[in-house]
Amino acid sequence: MPVVSITLLPGYDTDTQHRMVNRVANAVRSVIATPEAGTTVFINEVSTYRRDGKVFSGGRDPHPVASDVVNAFLEAMQARDLEAAQSFLYPHFKMCFPGGVVMHSLPDMVAWAQQRYSRMAKQYERFDESWQGDATVVFCQGTLQGQWPNGENFSGIRFLDRMEVVDGLITRQDVWNDLAEHRQA
Repeated sequence: MPVVSITLLPGYDTDTQHRMVNRVANAVRSVIATPEAGTTVFINEVSTYRRDGKVFSGGRDPHPVASDVVNAFLEAMQARDLEAAQSFLYPHFKMCFPGGVVMHSLPDMVAWAQQRYSRMAKQYERFDESWQGDATVVFCQGTLQGQWPNGENFSGIRFLDRMEVVDGLITRQDVWNDLAEHRQA
């Protein structure tokens, strides 16, 4: 049964500490076949430490919750508030859509989408996170509903978005959905 100790400098709020112990416990359980009840992770706080000839008494800022960043971005896009949506994006953001369509600007994406549908909304079923180096990868899945350019409504079309978040900004979005299959039908 693993017992993991984390040592932090003071100043991290309770939510940040809870996120850290939960993620470390999940990481341990992804490597060791141990039950949830058999995994213990705790945090010790120290007042100061010395490294490389320098004394430190505070830690670095925590990252925002990547799923919250993605959700806020998607909500701004759904409202077509492009200015708010842009605030969540890394300057060299890349979007990849079905059919191999790649774009780097929100106005280009909106213009491209207008040919595919006149209105779109997403119903979210879940957000999942994984961690790869400096990036948090967020998977968002659910269903699409909206209106085709001819005025006919659609709903229940599944989608999956994969977004990479670095330092609180989305650097990449990959989109998969069954929109084309339903449009042809």
